[in-house]
Amino acid sequence: MEDVPELQPIDIVTQRLRGGAHESVSTSFQAYQRAEPKRRKELLRSVRSVADDRSDVLAPHVHELVPFLTDETRSVRLNAAKLFVALSRTDPDAVIDDVDALTGRLADEEEFYYVRARSAEALGYVGADYPEAVATPDLLADLVVGLSFDEPEVKEKLAKALAYIALGDPGRLRHRIADLAEHLDAEEELVRYHLCTALVAVGSEYPAALSDATDALSERLEDECPHVRGRAAEALGLVARTASNDSPLSDEQLATLAEESDEPFVTERARFAAAAGDKTTESTDEIGSLESIRERTDEIVDEITSPDHECPHCGAVVPENGPPLCPHCGGPY
Repeated sequence: MEDVPELQPIDIVTQRLRGGAHESVSTSFQAYQRAEPKRRKELLRSVRSVADDRSDVLAPHVHELVPFLTDETRSVRLNAAKLFVALSRTDPDAVIDDVDALTGRLADEEEFYYVRARSAEALGYVGADYPEAVATPDLLADLVVGLSFDEPEVKEKLAKALAYIALGDPGRLRHRIADLAEHLDAEEELVRYHLCTALVAVGSEYPAALSDATDALSERLEDECPHVRGRAAEALGLVARTASNDSPLSDEQLATLAEESDEPFVTERARFAAAAGDKTTESTDEIGSLESIRERTDEIVDEITSPDHECPHCGAVVPENGPPLCPHCGGPY
């Protein structure tokens, strides 16, 4: 009869993980693969908290966590995918050898769409540092095709993955500009933002490649999201710096954008685009460069997704797309 490792309390497992007791942790991970689904989920959530601040101690155990990505229980797979997102964001080196497992989750059309979304997000984070390992033709095809057919939550992560891959190697997407531009009018705000960001990343090194997207980008100058408007202006400013292109922005459009003094993100990029008219002004460290985009992308996503509505009765912050009743005081808004 096969010996079954003893199931240690989760707090003991995470304590040993933080302490570097690798052999004990490996044994515990093996044991938890046979535990009840509830316990498996609890373990993954606790391990994710370790990944957020001590990804280094998890690095030797990443491969041992891969089986949870194909667990028979959907919620376990989702928690495993979230754990890989946390690892990929903080320590992509630790995940690089298990990219195939994440790719498999994304490519599985029968998989729960939230698992697919998180797998795409993790792949994007790894792809920012290792585009050659992640951005295969098949994966890029899955990401682009999914923009047309997937659930909104998945589309947002597909677009995010494309943006991060572009930040890792702009050349990987230079021949897919028309495909990305086709979805710049997506209903989902984050899809529009991430795709505009991907185009700016490509344009930072291959500005002429954006010629297929100038019409779609120009339409985004009137987007309801200021960060989409700003990225569109930034991309068009890069196009205008190529010797073979006249500025795709009219004086009227530039003036309108530049007057948005309450939205510095837009105003700065409108000025950047306006300065491109003489084709001599180079991209700065703040605008039009891969470094500036990568440094602020997560921060901007937080700004986009943060609720910005207040209840007129009690002043509490309320969700933009929630029911029209304040969850705090019950009043209508």
